Amino acid sequence: MSDPSVFECDSCSESFECAPSDTSGPAVIVPAWEVVEGTPVPLGITWVAAQRAWNAAVYSRHATRVTLLLFDSDVTRPALALALDPLKNKSGSVWHCRVASSACSSARYYAWQIDGPAPDEGFDWHVFDAEKLLLDPYAKAVYFPSQFSREAARYPGSNMGRAALGMLEACRSSQQSIPGGWIRHGSNLVIYEMHVRGFTYHSSSDIPESNRGTFAGVIEKIPYLVELGITAVELMPVFQFDPDAGDYWGYMPLSFFAPHNAYSTTTGKCPHQSEFRRMVDALHAAGIEVILDVVYNHTCEGDQRGPMYGMKGIDNSTYYIVTGNPDQPYANYSGTGNTLHTANRVVRQLIVDSLRYWVTEMGVDGFRFDLASVFTRNTDGSINTQDPPVFAQIAADPVLRNVRMIAEPWDAGGAYQLGHNFPGTLWMQWNARYRDTLQRFVRGDAGIVTDLMTRMYGSADLFPDDIMNSQRPLQSVNYVTSHDGFTMYDIVSYNEKNNWANGHNNLDGAHEFSWNCGWEGDDHLPDEILDLRHRQVRNLFSLLLLSNGTPMFRMGDEFLQTQRGNNNPFNQDNETTWLDWRRLPQHHEIFRFVSRMIAFRKAHPSLSRSRFWREDISWYGPDRAVDMSYESRTLAWCLHGQSVGDDDIYVMINSGPDPIRFGIYEGAMGEWRRIIDTSLASPHDICDSAEASPVSEASYLVAGRSVVVLVRTQ
Repeated sequence: MSDPSVFECDSCSESFECAPSDTSGPAVIVPAWEVVEGTPVPLGITWVAAQRAWNAAVYSRHATRVTLLLFDSDVTRPALALALDPLKNKSGSVWHCRVASSACSSARYYAWQIDGPAPDEGFDWHVFDAEKLLLDPYAKAVYFPSQFSREAARYPGSNMGRAALGMLEACRSSQQSIPGGWIRHGSNLVIYEMHVRGFTYHSSSDIPESNRGTFAGVIEKIPYLVELGITAVELMPVFQFDPDAGDYWGYMPLSFFAPHNAYSTTTGKCPHQSEFRRMVDALHAAGIEVILDVVYNHTCEGDQRGPMYGMKGIDNSTYYIVTGNPDQPYANYSGTGNTLHTANRVVRQLIVDSLRYWVTEMGVDGFRFDLASVFTRNTDGSINTQDPPVFAQIAADPVLRNVRMIAEPWDAGGAYQLGHNFPGTLWMQWNARYRDTLQRFVRGDAGIVTDLMTRMYGSADLFPDDIMNSQRPLQSVNYVTSHDGFTMYDIVSYNEKNNWANGHNNLDGAHEFSWNCGWEGDDHLPDEILDLRHRQVRNLFSLLLLSNGTPMFRMGDEFLQTQRGNNNPFNQDNETTWLDWRRLPQHHEIFRFVSRMIAFRKAHPSLSRSRFWREDISWYGPDRAVDMSYESRTLAWCLHGQSVGDDDIYVMINSGPDPIRFGIYEGAMGEWRRIIDTSLASPHDICDSAEASPVSEASYLVAGRSVVVLVRTQ
């Protein structure tokens, strides 16, 4: 029997198979099965241009009845409801169909309705609801009707007209190549954590109101980012999140593919994708990497009390880790009510497909994974310490293996895998140990000197470069502040958090090692306290940018943005979190210091190396030997730059309140020039090498709570 041939009909462009005939009659022409029944791959809705049809596919292992609904502008009733026949429209655990555009030419939106068995014992905790409208996990854009209701999704029964829907037009949009390509910085990588809305939404941002708080608003501020000197932006979540969840930060994702629609300035066909791409292209043109903070550890559907938007009703036990306990059916290693079941191959594929989409079609350069230790959770919630498959799947992917990956290496269930214990061997990691050490040392805590040495060196205890591990200091993402905590200014302005507005009786938010410099908050602030706070901020930025590793700081820290002591404003979409650009001219001397400090780091690749400093560093104290006593608050070192073609750098730190004279134990008098002294007022606090004054003595008086940096040209 010969193989059938496939050809297209001239009048309708549909594909047909020519079935083999016997000698008793002519060949019988029948439509190709894919044209009628659809295909199980790819998942989601795909536009098949050659056939002018939609292919729809959804994974549901336990479903017994699946219906695809298409809607026109009237979302209160479907324009087309197609019940799938499992004998024709199901392959394995994937339900699929093919719908010609002519069958519903006015269709704009779509959703699924899925039915299945009642809840069962153990890990088969199903929550099917045949009447619920369900959002496709692969939806590329999400439409919220005017009557959208989170409450309607929380209770059994229909939420027709009140459900989030996938947008069909987004499925026709594809951009496989990115103008200008991708960016990967090396020793000059400086990460700027920012929130798309908060960055420009304040009226003081001085951009058109229509662009405030959007991707377009970010574009307008690119000249500012270039002037500051950062080389990468790490965008807090831009995935579509639940607009009714009271979540400003964006850590309650509804879709892993759709950009958040509120960050777009326009409506119409695929505005969210196109505006995001324009922002990425503009940042790339300025030499700035784009890193996305992504949330693949949970969704906004919450626990049994939360809404049913999609994954719950599609196949609950596939997408979430369940406990087998009907009273508390969802494992909560994320702290938000549910935990994504990343041990399941379908969920892993969803994550990989999402990552590939944001790289290949949206142009991003890297990802920061929120609560990444969830990836190590097995189906029963235990930790896979050997080889969690999601990491191998990402590493084996020909696109993703070359993408920057950054982990928050813990979860809310007690897993803490910072350093070489994290299974993403080559991933970068948020270094919380670095944060805590720097906060404690700069506020003047005793007993921190030896740990400070380790952190400045690149945290070799966490990222060892022995022959077994061969890790690198650049894997340590060094930070003092992030969105999850005080701002840089607040950490030197408040002893106590002020989270009352969040609605949790001030019990939420992290414990931090802050110090108010002797005055709580800003009311009636004495000038001498403000001066000390400015010095402390300069100290923190100095040490951050002198450390081996990868520095990161949050938006606005460079001009003393304040949240008035709120260190967990996850639900504060107001002036608490919007960047107040009036503070830039008010505190321009801090902006100047930070931008010049970044320039200093870029000019001295000796600071940030692909390896640890090893024999190129000599450690000192005020009296030559490092003072490692418990009461010590001093440290100095000389970093030799000859091996990397750089200058020598001599650093002296005094976190105590009183001035201390440090000996300079390398070089001859007159060879060193003072570049930085954080105790001095601007513009003398930092200067270029050409402006720097020579140090004429063999010692230097370092003021209390100050950092001094000298440079010797080779």
